[in-house]
Amino acid sequence: MNTPQGIYRSEAGARAVHDHYRGLLERWPVPNTHVRVPTREGETFAVACGPETAPPVVLLHGSGTNTAMWMGDAAVWAEHFRVYAVDVIGEPGFSAPSRPPLGSAAYAGWLDEVLDGLGVARAAVVGASLGGWLALDYATRRPERVTRLALLCPGGIGRQKSGWMLKALLLRPFGQWGQRRTLEAVAGLRGAGTREFLDSMALTFAHFRPRMERLPAFSDDALRGLPMPVLAVVGAHDAMLDSHETARRLRRCVPHATVHVLRDAAHSIVGQASTVHHFLREPSGT
Repeated sequence: MNTPQGIYRSEAGARAVHDHYRGLLERWPVPNTHVRVPTREGETFAVACGPETAPPVVLLHGSGTNTAMWMGDAAVWAEHFRVYAVDVIGEPGFSAPSRPPLGSAAYAGWLDEVLDGLGVARAAVVGASLGGWLALDYATRRPERVTRLALLCPGGIGRQKSGWMLKALLLRPFGQWGQRRTLEAVAGLRGAGTREFLDSMALTFAHFRPRMERLPAFSDDALRGLPMPVLAVVGAHDAMLDSHETARRLRRCVPHATVHVLRDAAHSIVGQASTVHHFLREPSGT
């Protein structure tokens, strides 16, 4: 595997992130296979699990993460679905480091090739944060290929906040401790149960260069054109996105959507595996 250029601060940092990720994948909770799909943007890595003949579900993770973020959910969804957890290009996983312009048709073209390579004609799509933006972008451009759309703290709907960046800059000189405090503030995760996740993210962001540009906003017309069932779950205390505006716009523009605002949650939405599973299993037309 070639070492990604540009998205990491050093070759050694890229190896450290990849070695850590490889160790996490070895702990995947259900039997799985690793798939590599060639695309015009470079090779794309995915973890596949669940019955091969079951309805397909595609998972798209957030910025600065990889497929490992779904490990706590995959076992639930794989009971009734063929799950494909895809490493988004340009992020700290095993996919190519390519970063085409956001808002262009490039990401939809990339996902076309990923789905084709997986042998999937139509699928439910679950996306978180940046992955939620990518899922929405694909659903607006390729509605015929998306059967259901589940969005966790999705970008591109509510206003993108910037206040958290000042806190991140103030804490940067404090090394790994500062990284953890920034992640705690942005993600809204604290406590012993989140320590491993926060340590993993701190390691990643010590070496990884995240995308800094704003996510393009979806127009009302684009949202109104979503024909498939939609579930959105957002945190009331999201430091990165205006979750209340996200909820208002979805309720206004996508009246058939189910929208949950979690009053005690921030940007990191956890513990929703059963909620999403129930949504994915709802009969068509409900």
